[in-house]
Parts: sequence; C-alpha cells; structure tokens
Amino acid sequence: MSQDGPAIRNALTNPARIWYQSFVDPQEQRPYMERLRAHLTAHADLHVTFEVHGISPPDRYLNPVTEFRCAAQTIRNAIEAQRQGYDAFVIGHFQEPGLIESRTVVDIPVIGLGEATMFYACTLGRTFGLVTINPVFIPWHRDQIIRHGLTHRAAGVRAISTQVETYMQAFEDNSVYLQVKEEIRQQVLPLVEAGAEVIIPAGGLLMLLLAREKNFTIEGAIVLNGIAVVAAMAELALKLYRLTGVAVSRQGTFAKAPPEAIQEFLASR
Repeated sequence: MSQDGPAIRNALTNPARIWYQSFVDPQEQRPYMERLRAHLTAHADLHVTFEVHGISPPDRYLNPVTEFRCAAQTIRNAIEAQRQGYDAFVIGHFQEPGLIESRTVVDIPVIGLGEATMFYACTLGRTFGLVTINPVFIPWHRDQIIRHGLTHRAAGVRAISTQVETYMQAFEDNSVYLQVKEEIRQQVLPLVEAGAEVIIPAGGLLMLLLAREKNFTIEGAIVLNGIAVVAAMAELALKLYRLTGVAVSRQGTFAKAPPEAIQEFLASR
C-alpha cells in the first residue's frame, strides 16, 4: 500500500499559520488592517490561519530609505516567524523589499506580493500592466519588472496620485471610493491601448480597496485581486513544501546565509 496518500492528506489538512507582513501601522491604519484580516480569512483554506502583522513606524514617506528600513524589519520578522513556528511568511507590500534576503535566512516558504501577482497575471493573459498608488513608485516598479524577468510581458506602469490617508477614507466613504476607481480607470485605458490584457493594482491598499468588485474588468482587461492571489500562492507554496521538503533553491540567489551572518545581522542596529 502506497505511503503517499497519508502524506498528501496531511500536507493538505494539517493546521497552518501564515505570517502576513504588512507595511502599515496597526493603529494608524486600523480600517485597512481589519479589512485585510477579514479578506484573508475569507480566502483561506479551512485549516489555514493568516495572522497580519504591521510595521511601526509604517512605510509613510514613499522614499527608498524608508523602504530600506522596512526591509530590515521584514527580514527580522521573517526570522522571528520561523522561530515562533509559523509555516510560511508573506511580504504583503507590492515592492516586496527584503524578499531575497528573507529567503536566504529562513527555511519556510517566503512569498512576495508583487512577484506572486505578476507571475499569476502571466497565466491569465499574455501581457499585464501596473497601476500604482503614487507616481513616485513608477521607476521602482519598472526595476521590479526587470528583476523578475518580465519585461516582455509588461505593457507599462501608470500611477494615480494618492496617499495612505486616501484609502482610509475610501474604505469608509463610497464617494471617495468611486473617485479613486475612476482615477484608476483613466490610467488603465492607455495600458489597454498598449496591449495589457491583465491589470494589476500595484499596492496592498489599492488591491484591498478594489477587492469588493467581482469579475472586475476595464475595457475587457481583468483587474486582478492580488490579495486573493498571494493568499492562494502562500497556501500552495506551503503544501508543496510539506510534500517535497523544498521551499527555495539554495543554488545562487537564495543561498542560505551562515548562522554567523544571521546572528551578526540580528545584533546590528
């Protein structure tokens, strides 16, 4: 009798905790955090629990040095998540700073919101386009697309001009929501003209705001719910890890950091 059956059932049904790392402050952006928890719970498998953690102070200045600070905290949190027995770690910030480094310091699966969403978009259409929350992110996302090797699949990057506070208002005020939605539509039109078949709202705040829409399209292009995608991708990565023992390749990019390097990092401030 094959031993594979019980192993597969265990991989699919054993309880699992997934650390979801947001880049907002749990108190300052409480409406977002509460909705994010509810949305992840709604999409989670029966045996999976997503636990959302924020960063304080949050990523509020839209500047590379702030992203760098948050990346360092994210790496520390990935190490802490593994120490506490979490089964997987999600970087729920589209730019996913600290993604490479986190994969080098832990053995559990690490999933990045931007990477997971862009790669899944490539299964839904030949080309995709990004609409980000602020023009400052356009060059960052262009670099991100190059880093993931998706230049020939990306039709472009556009931006609306919003701040975190805009989304806190839009979650509560339908008129603000409709205004943001219309601004997005205006930016999507040139992407569709450039050939985009899938539209990715490039940011957790924007993704969650639009998640209320079902089968959302603009000019025929799918507007992807990236929160649902990253949740499903994290669960898939965890199931495969349990079945195969493989979370990431240790050849090259994600070579495991020596324990001494990890301890040196944790000791630094």
